[in-house]
Amino acid sequence: MKKWNKFAALFLAVVMAFSLAIPAGAVESDDEDMTGSIVILHTNDVHGGISGYAAVAALKQAYQDAGAYVLLADAGDFIQGDPTVSVSQGATAVELMNLAGYDVAAPGNHEFDYGFANLVELAAQADFPILAANIQYNGQLAFGDNIVFTAPDGTKIGFFGLDTPETATKAHPAKIQGVSFLAGQEMFDCAQAQVDALTAEGCDIIVCLGHLGIDAESVGNRSIDLLENVDGIDVFIDGHSHSTLEDIVAATNENATVNDTLLTSTGTELESIGVIEITPDGTIEASNVSTSALIEGGCTPDAAVAAKAEAIQAEIDADYGAVFARTEVDLQGEKADVRTGETNLGDLITDAMLWQANTLGEPVDAAVTNGGGIRASISAGDITKKDINTVLPFGNTLYIVKVTGAELLEALEASTYCTPEAIGGFPHVSGINYTINTGAPYDTTSLYPDSTYGKPDSINRVMIQTVGGEAFDPNETYTIVTNDFLGAGGDTYYAFKASPIGYDLGIPLDEVVMDYITTQLNGVVTEADYGSTQSRINTISYTDVTAGDWYANAVTYVTLTGLMNGVGDAFQPNTNLTRAMMVTVLYRMAGEPQVTQANPFQDVAADTWYTNAVIWASETGITTGATETTFAPTKALTREQLAAFFYRFAQYESGGEIPAAGDNLAAFTDAGSISSYATDAVNWAVGEGLISGVGNSTLAPQNSATRAQVATILMRYTAE
Repeated sequence: MKKWNKFAALFLAVVMAFSLAIPAGAVESDDEDMTGSIVILHTNDVHGGISGYAAVAALKQAYQDAGAYVLLADAGDFIQGDPTVSVSQGATAVELMNLAGYDVAAPGNHEFDYGFANLVELAAQADFPILAANIQYNGQLAFGDNIVFTAPDGTKIGFFGLDTPETATKAHPAKIQGVSFLAGQEMFDCAQAQVDALTAEGCDIIVCLGHLGIDAESVGNRSIDLLENVDGIDVFIDGHSHSTLEDIVAATNENATVNDTLLTSTGTELESIGVIEITPDGTIEASNVSTSALIEGGCTPDAAVAAKAEAIQAEIDADYGAVFARTEVDLQGEKADVRTGETNLGDLITDAMLWQANTLGEPVDAAVTNGGGIRASISAGDITKKDINTVLPFGNTLYIVKVTGAELLEALEASTYCTPEAIGGFPHVSGINYTINTGAPYDTTSLYPDSTYGKPDSINRVMIQTVGGEAFDPNETYTIVTNDFLGAGGDTYYAFKASPIGYDLGIPLDEVVMDYITTQLNGVVTEADYGSTQSRINTISYTDVTAGDWYANAVTYVTLTGLMNGVGDAFQPNTNLTRAMMVTVLYRMAGEPQVTQANPFQDVAADTWYTNAVIWASETGITTGATETTFAPTKALTREQLAAFFYRFAQYESGGEIPAAGDNLAAFTDAGSISSYATDAVNWAVGEGLISGVGNSTLAPQNSATRAQVATILMRYTAE
């Protein structure tokens, strides 16, 4: 039995070259003899990039012609992503893979987009086994778990497959009933058992085809996590995160290894083909070959595969290629954008959903869809049916769900738990304005049922400002239009699935978007309507503010309006506000007008950040200073001084006196301790609802005012 060395020293140099060298013996020369070498070609996340299969087939043939023993493998997500494969629910992808000569594949989460039964049927049509050791159906292994190939020299290469446990929620739950996915430690144990079984069969090389990925949202079930817990895998061919070798090097080390296992991946859409070469002396070398460079380097695409791919493409173009509308702007649907924040394409899609639902009679408050369901951008110019189908390839339909405000808040909290890290469940909305505090921790101790995602134990990160144009109420019942995937609890939306009122409208989402563009937008997506996002989703980042804090909405408000800023990654809500800070906030509210008078205060330097604000406040009578010649800028502001500043600012804005309405201080036992200069101001502030008591019966006028208190008063005052 041969002993195989690990990974040639030149691996890093090969990885870092984008146009990687094409092996001369395979492509350019008939003289190089690769007899005795084993080559594993691999792909992942092809997502309908069918034009590249002819190059894959040609590369396999080139290595075989050079004398190598060649295996061709795929690590999942090959049946979805473009109408060329999604319209047939993957049948065309399998047909092309058969022609290209694939020997083995593992399923990705998108292999389940059209249901478990469909994948079983595709597996029967495939000339290669589909392996997934961690997928069970009704408690039994759903597909094959491993396979052993034997090279001419007797070397045994064992493959086993794994699929991401996230499939349980990334695939439509209703379409995979009875299917379960081993996750975490159970998946690690399963993988170790596969390694042990293949070792017992005498395998010299053990390869895992694992559609796990290295994304942060997958922590606990990533390929990196598995390899830290499983020994004996020689090569792990990864998918799911669309990672390049450069990405993997950045996530691991210069050798792209974890626990002595080579981790490799090829990006997406056949932008490159992975090559693992095992030479007769036992060295394992790995590289990626740029598909375009392969063709430019003289490799002739396989004629039969190319002809079939062209025929499939032509059929789709004939059906889907007609222009039905145009857009004046680029509509952003890139994965990195739609899974981390609001985009104009997300706004367009959810606007279309809300419009369609409201045409059916029952008023709908808002729309929610997931970023992971938006699969492509649309460039400015003509729009075809194919463009829309490429953006929305899953065949999802509109779904109505009724949830309480608290349940809606739970869904948004769960689906932004790792923001700004990407997550497929990221909620794009219409009819909702909400804010994510990315600095606050996500509070979870348990997973949702049959999910890899944690259920929030409390709401720390998300604050909803409005729903349907009205102030958010956690006790209100809202009617939400979403897609059937989320309605069934897909991604992080268990709160939608748990609702007792939910029903499918059966209207395809891609058709909804096309109808909205043609009917409501008159066939043109304009710069005026969608040239930028609608500011429905905002982010702040404070580590010392959580959504449950009494001042959280106020902190959000003053941050987003620019009235107050944080200090580093904190807001410091319980820190006392200084007099300089107070006049600076009021100066911002006034629009920072030009000052004309000289600085009247000796303790205010000419070039501080608050100098103009202090001069302006003196000019307008908002302050008379601590004394005739001093302002005391760094002194903490008292609660009665806070009231006085706002009272005088209100007079400034109105251009005259503001009469105090009635006696608003009688209920407070310490009203007599209010300084005479501030009595009218405090009375006015209490009457206007700007200031409330400390406890049930005291005002504490001499206490220092905190930043949280000032933020709250600012929100109350400016919201009037």
